[in-house]
Amino acid sequence: MMDLLYLLVWLVVLFNVVAILMILCGDADIALQIKSKFGKSVESLAGQVVWITGASSGIGEELAYELARAGCRLVLSARRTKELERVKKECMLRGSVKDEDILILTLDSIDFASHKSAVDKVLAHFKHIDVLVNNAGRSQRAEWMKTALQVDRDMLELNVLGVLSLSKLVLPHMAERKSGHIVNVSSVAGKLGAPLSGSYTGAKHAVQGWFDALRVEVGEKNIYVTNICPGPVFSNILAVAFTENAGEELKSQMNPNEKRMKTDRCAYLMGVAIANKMWEVWITRNPVLLFCYANQYLPNVAKWMGCRMGLKAIQKIREGQN
Repeated sequence: MMDLLYLLVWLVVLFNVVAILMILCGDADIALQIKSKFGKSVESLAGQVVWITGASSGIGEELAYELARAGCRLVLSARRTKELERVKKECMLRGSVKDEDILILTLDSIDFASHKSAVDKVLAHFKHIDVLVNNAGRSQRAEWMKTALQVDRDMLELNVLGVLSLSKLVLPHMAERKSGHIVNVSSVAGKLGAPLSGSYTGAKHAVQGWFDALRVEVGEKNIYVTNICPGPVFSNILAVAFTENAGEELKSQMNPNEKRMKTDRCAYLMGVAIANKMWEVWITRNPVLLFCYANQYLPNVAKWMGCRMGLKAIQKIREGQN
């Protein structure tokens, strides 16, 4: 009996050691790390119709390339038609997709009145939608107390209501087919409080909550919901980020020497999460990944650590300067 008890203790110790090493050495949560090695590959999505919003740059663009290589049929949406055409050409070069396999659909996420016709166009072209990736959105850099209320409104319209509007129009078709997958590109800011990005943090928390509620409601209809939470990733997100003033853009560029995840690596891990229909994934390097785990399992400790470290230290970590 004692031998069995010792064995169990050692197994628990071993499990925790392995888990800690995976967190410290990984660039994604433990479950996603495991799925990336032993789960379904991105290629398992071949032939599926995937609609990506915000596909003209950054993570959305790179995800389009990843899925094109996997053989997916794509709907590419954003406001900039010329950039979408560029992405489409690159998708055809990198993947085995044909011209008719990629639909360019110019879309403004806050032009809610146009969303129904956009859904109708996709259904007319492909007959169905397997996966909707809600990726379009903007970040923010501003002090909480100085941020105009109009900026909060604009952020909620784009990053929350735009996502809800399109999803609410796509979901009935998925429910009718009893098959579908809604994927939201959230952020680790949807799990942690990101200083100097209060509006963005609030919007991402809202998306997490809204779709966590939906997941249970549509589970019996064979519809899946995935919330993807990237950390610092190289993109053009700072160029168009909201500031404290309405109608203003940050127009900042990332330093290539910053310790951020490469966009193609993030897109690959996103593809794995989509292929395996995971509920929530964290895609980020350390120390942000460690903070995610601390916040999940020791929230008071994590918040104490954040306050003790101070604003400047947290900002350096967030901007890849740690």
